[in-house]
Amino acid sequence: QVRLVESGGGLVQAGDSLRLSCAASGFIFSKHAMGWFRQAPGKERKFVGAIHWTGTSSKYTDSVKGRFTISRDNAKNTVYLQMNNREPDDTAVYYCAADGLGLGYVIRVRESDYDYWGQGTQVTVSS
Repeated sequence: QVRLVESGGGLVQAGDSLRLSCAASGFIFSKHAMGWFRQAPGKERKFVGAIHWTGTSSKYTDSVKGRFTISRDNAKNTVYLQMNNREPDDTAVYYCAADGLGLGYVIRVRESDYDYWGQGTQVTVSS
């Protein structure tokens, strides 16, 4: 049974840093790209960033480039989202997801490319 469990969310002030974790089980984590998505209140869920299964490359949406960093520890089956210089617009429920395609060549950004999802963790940034 595939499980993705996010943790680390909470209330932070603008400018603060926060790191989210996502612990994976039930599939071969090291062979799948991992993505982070977020859903702000009243809005659709959107791509934040993703990391290649090798951990050697990542991709981000423009609004978080230079502020957010995704990393992974394949030995711990965990992917991380380091968020620096938080802004109020970063307030959202954050979801981690596993690309359904193993050993993929490119990092994919569409929700439909990701087959497994966590339950989400709320992050609120106060101004």
